[in-house]
Amino acid sequence: MFNAARVNVIVVLQPSADNAVASEPSAGQNLVIWGTDVNVGACKEKFQRFLQRFIDPTSTEDENAGLDLNEPLYMQKLEEISVVGEPVLNVNCRHVQSFDAELYRQLICYPQEVIPTFDMAVNELFFERFPDSVLEYQIQVRPYNALKTKNMRNLNPEDIDQLITLGGMVIRTSQLIPEMQEAFFQCQVCAFSARVEVDRGRIAEPAVCRNCNNTHSLTLVHNRSVFSDKQMIKIQESPEDMPAGQTPHTTILYAHNDLVDKVQPGDRVNITGIYRAVPMRVNPRQSNVKSVYKTHIDAIHFRKTDEKRLHGVDEDAEQKLFTEDRVQTLKELAAKPDVYERLASALAPSIYEHEDIKKGILLQLFGGTRKDFSQTGRGNFRAEVNILLCGDPGTSKSQLLQYVFNLVPRGQYTSGKGSSAVGLTAYVMKDPETRQLVLQTGALVLSDNGICCIDEFDKMSDNTRSVLHEVMEQQTLSIAKAGIICQLNARTAVLAAANPVESQWNPKKTTIENIQLPHTLLSRFDLIFLMLDPQDEAYDRRLAHHLVSLYYQTEEQMEEEFLDMAVLKDFIAYARTYISPRLSEEASQALIEAYVDMRKIGSGRGMVSAYPRQLESLIRLAEAHAKVRFSEKVETIDVEEAKRLHREALKQSATDPRTGFVDISILTTGMSATARKRKEEVAQALKKLIQAKGKTPAMKYQQLLEDLRGQSETAVTKELFDEALRALADEDYLTVTGKTVRLLA
Repeated sequence: MFNAARVNVIVVLQPSADNAVASEPSAGQNLVIWGTDVNVGACKEKFQRFLQRFIDPTSTEDENAGLDLNEPLYMQKLEEISVVGEPVLNVNCRHVQSFDAELYRQLICYPQEVIPTFDMAVNELFFERFPDSVLEYQIQVRPYNALKTKNMRNLNPEDIDQLITLGGMVIRTSQLIPEMQEAFFQCQVCAFSARVEVDRGRIAEPAVCRNCNNTHSLTLVHNRSVFSDKQMIKIQESPEDMPAGQTPHTTILYAHNDLVDKVQPGDRVNITGIYRAVPMRVNPRQSNVKSVYKTHIDAIHFRKTDEKRLHGVDEDAEQKLFTEDRVQTLKELAAKPDVYERLASALAPSIYEHEDIKKGILLQLFGGTRKDFSQTGRGNFRAEVNILLCGDPGTSKSQLLQYVFNLVPRGQYTSGKGSSAVGLTAYVMKDPETRQLVLQTGALVLSDNGICCIDEFDKMSDNTRSVLHEVMEQQTLSIAKAGIICQLNARTAVLAAANPVESQWNPKKTTIENIQLPHTLLSRFDLIFLMLDPQDEAYDRRLAHHLVSLYYQTEEQMEEEFLDMAVLKDFIAYARTYISPRLSEEASQALIEAYVDMRKIGSGRGMVSAYPRQLESLIRLAEAHAKVRFSEKVETIDVEEAKRLHREALKQSATDPRTGFVDISILTTGMSATARKRKEEVAQALKKLIQAKGKTPAMKYQQLLEDLRGQSETAVTKELFDEALRALADEDYLTVTGKTVRLLA
């Protein structure tokens, strides 16, 4: 198996002063690789000594969990290879440097020669130790964490052909490209065949057939040639490394063989590879090249840099290995009665109060259980919980969003004004390499299996917002653009924050009037939280004390918070991977009762207080709460908590300001039942008034309004009067032209 760094190494003899025999190098003679100071024998010996002796008692890396740190580290890894049969040995360059600085220098400066030498050394050692092992190909050494870690901007000609480590975010991966390793030629005259190996990307095509001596008779047979996999990956500088006021740089890298498809767009990675420069041809048909070279990186090792984030949920990847004592710790924590409160308080500890909102976000991080009802024609059942935070400025909405974005592995953060419909979904562009139309995915697709945080939700344009309808219920994105018709997965939980219309919450208006979002979208949010500024002196004093205390926290207190984070991270990863709760009989009954009760509340006053979507929300929240307890069954206590949370969110958001009652039709139709009833009453009164006036074909607008006001017991506002006129105009009873009302009868 060839890799980017694995090329044929030419060993030459550099003669010394005395003419000794080459087979037994004397003191004055040294066998090195041409153009370097690498002696193959010495290099192999040093590396084998490193593998056999290196001990790292202070190791904190995840992959070393479960290994005895007082024994040679890499010998244990070789033993793992013999058991698992995956012939890849990842070597930390820092370990090599602390063990032998000279060997490290050679590895950095001449990776193309040193890495194959390492391969030889490790294979010799492995088959000495485990002679009966059968591997599908030879063990490959993959160095990572080279200290020559560069910022993308600082790469320069000095680094060409050296080992470098770069950090960044993957923005594009190409399709799989087959790269020829060995060409198969066949003579058309005598059917004689010849194989030619690819040397530095070129094929030396034989001009003459060795069998029949005909010239130009050999043709390339594609399906008998040998190919290897290759993939082009584009990475972009991560925002942390960017100087102020600059646009991010991008770099192209190529992955070969089993490194293909190791990373997906949206992943944050550290890449170790060899920096290369290749000349560009002016015209592909001519052999002359430009003096400007094109650079790329041949990847040797990928390492995802999501240590600070939650572990991703990836069905195909191998399950994250939790050690037994870690699982034990997590189960002990889950068995505690106050685990829910503890985890909620560990979430965004710097934000004061808002307990219910933190609990809602915690349940969103856990998510419900995925169910597939496609046989029954229902399709997939959404498992993700969508939350809308709405309220006054300065109530830490954006802080919560930023916190969640930095916590989840596949999170995307967008702002309402700064994102367009195509930026959220997908757009069609020309691939610069192949000149074909390709689909570039946007924020919602990149945060598949994650959380998409959308700030300033109310300031989005309408056509941008309309994209969210499908994502928030069907969890897919259908696209038909420029001849590309496809359906993308977007199993994304949406966490949105919005400000009220008048930028301050008006308690006299309903939620819909305050937020002014389409009702179709609001009904898709499971929880709508209001974050209002209470304007109460005692609360303000406590909040100010909390804020000021953040600035004089000691190191120890900061450490405590960080430890909580590590536990929370593992806890959520374990629950999402291994626990999928089902509804128990009692919980099902409790859910049915809760739903019927919610409907009943409304029916008494002519208001609707629940829709089937609310029932589904309750099921999701109850499942997420069962996951918090590591329970495989949803019990009644989970349903109670889901009900409580749902009621808390609703009590704040679906209260009709005229009556004070919870009315869900505010969220679904934008108008409470009392307002609708009042509108109908005014329209009827107006109709009666016009009929009482007799057969007058035209009436003055102002006169009519004053007559209606004089007749009515309750106050008739101009808006109500306009709505009543509009309702009668819809019935084709009258028409309004300017300030005149004409009858159509």
